[in-house]
Amino acid sequence: MSGLSRRQWLRETGLGFGALALAGLQTEQASANVLGSRPPHFRPRAKRIILLFMQGGQSQMDLFDPKPELNARDGQQVEKDKGPKYKGSPFRFQQHGKSGLELSELLPGLAGNSDDICVVRSAVTESPNHSNAMLYFHTGSQNFVRPSVGSWVVYGLGSESESLPGFITIRPTRAHGARMHSNAFLPAFYQGTALGHDGVPIEKAQFPYLTNRKWSASQQRAQLALTQGFNRRLSSQNSNPEMEGLIESYELAFRMQMEAPGLFDLSKESKHVRELYGVGHEKTDSFGRACLLARRFAESGVRFIQVNHPGWDHHDSIDKALPNTCKSVDRPIAGLLADLKQRGMLEETLVISSGEFGRTATGEGEGEATGRGHNAGAFSIWMAGGGIRGGLSYGQTNELGTTAVENPVPVHDLHATLLHCLGMDHRRLTYRYSGRDFRLTDVYGDVVHDILI
Repeated sequence: MSGLSRRQWLRETGLGFGALALAGLQTEQASANVLGSRPPHFRPRAKRIILLFMQGGQSQMDLFDPKPELNARDGQQVEKDKGPKYKGSPFRFQQHGKSGLELSELLPGLAGNSDDICVVRSAVTESPNHSNAMLYFHTGSQNFVRPSVGSWVVYGLGSESESLPGFITIRPTRAHGARMHSNAFLPAFYQGTALGHDGVPIEKAQFPYLTNRKWSASQQRAQLALTQGFNRRLSSQNSNPEMEGLIESYELAFRMQMEAPGLFDLSKESKHVRELYGVGHEKTDSFGRACLLARRFAESGVRFIQVNHPGWDHHDSIDKALPNTCKSVDRPIAGLLADLKQRGMLEETLVISSGEFGRTATGEGEGEATGRGHNAGAFSIWMAGGGIRGGLSYGQTNELGTTAVENPVPVHDLHATLLHCLGMDHRRLTYRYSGRDFRLTDVYGDVVHDILI
């Protein structure tokens, strides 16, 4: 461009502003095929997933899996006169709804939706280490870099949104990096997009670079069209999936700048809806806002939404800490389920809540400072909507709640079941990389048909 004005350079190159507009239109039409909605393998029950990830490991015997025998052994040493002591639960369980599903007194809001949820009490994982278990839960591998479940979902089905990413994770943890929402070897446009992180208050969480103070919208559109015109020309000469992803990412970023900011304005929701989620109340405001954003993203066509909530690693003072943690999520979760249901969205939205593993039957520490350790042998997951049979508890653990003894559900089976609800056969959802066909479930995975409608 040396010696030429921008307009002169455009004229010399044959790319005037009329051509720029045409190039932008052609780019949008071409890139719509990259991330646009794609047909599933068979008729789906769910169109999207909302994953509520309770990082740290929830205590199954205090929340979802009552164990009278453990309570009877409270304070007894595992081995006579030495070693750790059993810790019973001080929290009462009660049957709820027509189904009689048993849930802890710490979850009254969730209990009000008992006939809509299925509690899987026999989930199992591979590691009692946070990093490994979190990676395994999200990717199906605890040792290798693999695409996350959200990336696989968008790779298989595309997105129904034209102005938002297909996979959004709300306030993910920084401690374990981006591997939990990574695309790994899948094309870059299937990576999860983080909305803030656990160090940023939810009301300040934004997608980065949504505003441009130097250029107007029309100038950005012209600049983008010119860039995309060159990208398309290069791509036509040398087909490259990464180039297609780059082109689509540019277009999506522009559309996000125009439309996404409005989604963060929760004042557009009625007072009744904000109250439903606990927005504006000290204990529930943060998670309530995140859950309300998840519903708004779901309405806008986002395929996979993850809402992260840390603080479940109760190694000490669990009798005091667990009620406080539950209070911060119970009302927002109940609000999310009720809101989805009243809008007719729950039937086609699969809602899942889980941590990375469970807790031990023995205590750590003494007296009021007693907590629970990590346990990979059994943990509880609950699911609702999207083809899930409500009012059901599935699987059994031993008398102490530490080992799955009936209908164990490994993480690969969970992944296979989620994909099945979305209309995808986990054995057919593959990606060729480095001479091998990879899939989310590796060479494992069975759909848990007993929990499906």
